[in-house]
Amino acid sequence: MLNYTIRRVLMLVPVLLGVSLGVFLVGALQADPTRIMLGQHATAEAVAALREELGLNDPILVQYGRYVLRLAQGDLGRSWLTHSPVSVEIKARFPHTVELTLAAMALAVVVGIVAGIISAVRQYSVADYTTMVGALLGVSMPIFWLGLMLISVFAVELRVLPVSGRLAAGVETGLRSEFYILEALFTGKWAVLWDLIKHLIMPAVALAAYSTALIARMTRSSMLEVVRQDYVRTARAKGLSERVVIYKHALKNALIPVVTVIGLQTGYLLGGAVLTETVFSWPGVGSLAVAAIQNSDYPLVQGCVLLVAAVFVFINLAVDLVYAWIDPRIHYA
Repeated sequence: MLNYTIRRVLMLVPVLLGVSLGVFLVGALQADPTRIMLGQHATAEAVAALREELGLNDPILVQYGRYVLRLAQGDLGRSWLTHSPVSVEIKARFPHTVELTLAAMALAVVVGIVAGIISAVRQYSVADYTTMVGALLGVSMPIFWLGLMLISVFAVELRVLPVSGRLAAGVETGLRSEFYILEALFTGKWAVLWDLIKHLIMPAVALAAYSTALIARMTRSSMLEVVRQDYVRTARAKGLSERVVIYKHALKNALIPVVTVIGLQTGYLLGGAVLTETVFSWPGVGSLAVAAIQNSDYPLVQGCVLLVAAVFVFINLAVDLVYAWIDPRIHYA
């Protein structure tokens, strides 16, 4: 297992290098930072001096080499607009995306797996048809439309949930970290925690809809295949209760494809739930990337893309390692 893990980690290096090359070329070929930093009315002398200062007159390979060297040192560059380090801006936003993603995935995993199990155990029943219709709607429904409908019903009509944002205006949190919910929970700030949860409910539901549908469909399909196996029939023949047969013998063996879907969906959401964060004005990485694209702030765009790539490859590695924990029959050479 250790040797396999080391090899997989080393295999991540060329993947991340390929991503870095792609995002570097997009930024280098599409944008002129001098015009963005100095404005459209800057003199030719000022533009030439800034290009020389930034090293933009060097060959493209030399520029890429400097870029990779900075990345190896943890330097993602500086924003062309705010001139602050990209890593600082992402660090301030990423915890908000993490909390939203964890809430959405917790909801998707619980509802999706339970719905998939019920649908498989009661195949062709009303519960099965209802679950599959709900899964079809969840897969087909655009996230931005669902978000707007949630706002229209629960924020505008019923007025039970806030429209958008992370916290109500004027709320004094006294929180020191960007992980608001965790810190409020551990420090006992219950009023702040409740306000945070109210702001979290609609974005989490909108973000979880698609993942819930995928997990439910995958769980149902995998469970239907497993419950027909000989060892499940043997367990029933021994007189074990249906609950023990389903949850102890069938579910664990059906989880491997489900874990794959959960891992991929977590990577998608952690990479930046762009539509959800935009609709609900959630101050995460997704909304940060949208603002950076609108302002042609390519170092910030590059930083967000690299974050997405890193999250994906490390979550895929974690999923591979979880396989062996779920199914002891799996051994890595």
